[in-house]
Order: sequence, then structure tokens, then C-alpha cells
Amino acid sequence: MSRDPKGVRAHLTPVKDMAIRPGMGAADLVAQMGEASAFSAKKLALGAEILRRMHRAENVTRILSFPAALCATGVRGVLAGMVREGMVDAIVTTCGTLDHDLARTWRDYYHGSFDLDDRMLHREEVNRLGNVLVPNESYGEILEERLQPWLAEMFSDRKRWSTKDFTRELGLRLAREPHSEGSILRACAERDVPVFVPGPTDGSVGSQVWSRYQHDRAIGFDLLADEQALSDLAFEAEELGALMVGGGISKHHVIWWSQFRGGLDYAVYVTTAVEHDGSLSGARLEEAISWGKVKEDARLVNVEGDATVILPLMVAAALGG
Repeated sequence: MSRDPKGVRAHLTPVKDMAIRPGMGAADLVAQMGEASAFSAKKLALGAEILRRMHRAENVTRILSFPAALCATGVRGVLAGMVREGMVDAIVTTCGTLDHDLARTWRDYYHGSFDLDDRMLHREEVNRLGNVLVPNESYGEILEERLQPWLAEMFSDRKRWSTKDFTRELGLRLAREPHSEGSILRACAERDVPVFVPGPTDGSVGSQVWSRYQHDRAIGFDLLADEQALSDLAFEAEELGALMVGGGISKHHVIWWSQFRGGLDYAVYVTTAVEHDGSLSGARLEEAISWGKVKEDARLVNVEGDATVILPLMVAAALGG
């Protein structure tokens, strides 16, 4: 609502009923959410509008951040599609994204249930990620089998890697693998979109690098090279926008570097966390304004809900609107 001195009544807009029609597309559905509906639906529609503006503007540098769990679901295809459609200029994510993106190129994950017996799953060597099932042979075992030869080659040629260069090399190698069309890393390598992983040892790929470290103590990650690249990206941006899905280190790295150039101009945040415990994951974008991480006049919205539902709708609407 406006803070116009004329008051709230001068800006009242009626709430209308949505009309669902057979064959209605996502863009039309989300448009009605914004024009007619209320509550979280209106926020979802505003998020789609901001993404559309960011996508169509030529002077906006767009950062996407998200946690690894989404890559264990079909939303992996949405994220890779955003890269291919030119909606993303850089990604900040966690090590688990590399795990799932690589593992799902070589092996399947499976549908499960939140209500399965986890003791039974453990005995059968099946890991549960929400209602997704990940057998050992689809995760740690295949990653060790396929990555160790790659890492031996990569670290023999170069002892220290920024995660930006490391993930690009993985993407280029994946491009030569069968059934890799759905890979986020491959899409990023082919579109020259850098992928930053601020916590590169917090996952199976990082553990495989650590295993390689047992043979060659000279190898490692050059994280400060990543920070320099993120700094350059932020300072060189005419305008800076971000879609941040979930919190933690990925979200914080985006807003941290944004503050040094005056804050984000566009910001969409999708979360299920609450703010009353003071967590970063629960912190709304308005809180980031107080730190200078989001501009006071930024186009922003917090969208509360499950990203596996919200993200496909927002992206489809942004591309189709």
C-alpha cells in the first residue's frame, strides 16, 4: 500500500475472483494471481514480474542462488533451463549441487515418501532426501568411481583451482558425457555462466577432492580468487538483481558482495524459514536494506513457500508473460 499523504483509501483496489479456464497457461494463471488474488499468490506474481523485468533489461547483471536439495528434484531442469534461456549471469550455490548434478547424470534418483522407515532404508543402503530416495550406488559410490580419474588429471595440470574454474571444468567434461543434457554445470559451461561454491568441501565432491589431497598436499581451492571475481561482478554491474532460493551461505554471499556497490536493485527471495529466530534463512529482504545489501528503492518481494512449487510457476510466467 502507498504511503501517500492522501491515505490508504485513495489507493484501494478491489479484490476479484480468479477465473480458471481449460488450457490456461502458467503465464495467464500467475497474471491472475497478481491482478485478482491475494496472500502468497500475489507475492508469487510479483516475483514473476520482477524476474521478467530482470530478464528483459539489458543493463541488469542477474545472480541466482539456491541450495543443493533442489537439484535432487525435477527443479534441476528449471534451474538449467534458466541458464539456457539467458536469465542468469552467475550462480552461487553449495557443494551438494555439484554432487547431485553429477550423480544424476550417471545414475537415477527415485521417488519415495516422507513417511518411510529410515532405519530400514539405512539397512538397505538407501538415503532419503525428503521424499526422494538416493541409493548409495547413485551417490557416493558413482561419484568416487567417476570423479577420481577426473581429479587426478585436473590437479596434475593445475594445483589450485577457484571454484568458478573448477565447476566450469566439470561442466565441460560433463558435456562429453551421455545423458548430460539436463546438467546445470554443463549449461553453465556452455553459456559461460560462472558457478561459485563458497563452501566447496561441504559435500561429496569436496570429499573426493580431500581424498585426492591425501596423495598431493599441494592441491586445493583458491577461494580468494572466487571472492575477487564476485567483487568484480558486483562492482562492474550497472544494475544488480538476484533470485535467491533458500538461505544459508549461498544467499549471504550474494547480498554480502551486493552491499559494497550500494545493494541489490532487484531482489526475489523464496523461503520457508521464519524470521523470529534471527536466522539468515528467515531474514526478509527488508532486513537486508538496513545493512545496505538491498537498496531502499529496490524492486523486491519475499515469497513464502516450497520452491519446488513456486519456482517453476514464477519462471514459466516470467518467460511467457
